Amino acid sequence: MKVTAAHGNNLKYLSLVTLTLQNAILGLSMRYGRTRPGDLFLSSTAVVMAELVKLATSLVLVYLEEGKHFGRLRAALHQTIVKQPLDTLKICVPSMLYIIQNNLLYVSASHLDAATYQVTYQLKILTTAVFAVLILRRRLLPTQWAALVLLVVGVASVQLAQTGEDSGTAATRQQSMPAGDGPEQNRLLGFSAALGACFLSGLAGIYFEKMLKGADISIWMRNIQLSLLSLPFGLLTCAVNDGAQLAARGFFFGYDAFVVYLVVLQAVGGLIVAVVVKYADNILKGFATSLAIIISCVASIYLFDFSLSLQFTVGAGLVIGSIFLYGYDPAAAKGAKPGVRPSAKALAEAEERLLAEKV
Repeated sequence: MKVTAAHGNNLKYLSLVTLTLQNAILGLSMRYGRTRPGDLFLSSTAVVMAELVKLATSLVLVYLEEGKHFGRLRAALHQTIVKQPLDTLKICVPSMLYIIQNNLLYVSASHLDAATYQVTYQLKILTTAVFAVLILRRRLLPTQWAALVLLVVGVASVQLAQTGEDSGTAATRQQSMPAGDGPEQNRLLGFSAALGACFLSGLAGIYFEKMLKGADISIWMRNIQLSLLSLPFGLLTCAVNDGAQLAARGFFFGYDAFVVYLVVLQAVGGLIVAVVVKYADNILKGFATSLAIIISCVASIYLFDFSLSLQFTVGAGLVIGSIFLYGYDPAAAKGAKPGVRPSAKALAEAEERLLAEKV
């Protein structure tokens, strides 16, 4: 019994570290990748490559699930994708939304410092909650509504802290970029892109969660479906947004070891989180997100000349508080018994929500 409890605690600590590092490092890496000196890679191609890596990784995982047997893997893919065309067609909607969302996140990371990006992207909690009420008819607790109000106030405070400074102040200096080929900084564009990404994240996540109800398909097979159907949309986005540059410079222009690392981090990091997040409760997820915001702020001070103002600190604090408040369930806290494992149904529902979030 002690061994089991110790093992459970170790898994919780592992999930805390993994979630924190994934949240913090990805935002910082995306910002650095879009502002560093040198040739600037096309973000639309990075999104496509991340989906390709995710597809290959998920195929390997399903192959292992099927007992390392290619025949069973082929049969499973045929049964899930080919023999269920309607189900596959439904996946096209979130696949397209996720591709647009990931492209918008690159736009946001190009124009917002890592700390502001990290705080602003927490608005996905608001959009997810709104769509859960509208589409799933889910009822929110009074504490959750209060948390959403705190979240909006916090993000607004952070944005006002940035836009309220005149040119030449610390807030302007923090948006300055190293000499290179990066895009000219436009805070409004970055904020709008983050809002768009939050909106699409909420819509796609809830749509996907509604689809997953009752479906007997593993999380890795769902990832194969998503990535497989995301690739055509991703290539179309490349052609529409960057067709001229692709023709002139090529698909892998600006790629180096760091871009490869960024692509792998975005693809495989999310899959690793999918493994450990089932061991994290709402409080642990709140700690992970809060630590990621703090790490992003501290790292931005040293990496991007970020200057921490009092208003930004207050806004970030409100966002962190809203995250904990939204995940807090008074009834569950009173009725919870130590050492009691969640039911299989609860675990299944948690996995559905996890996949719908598409970390």
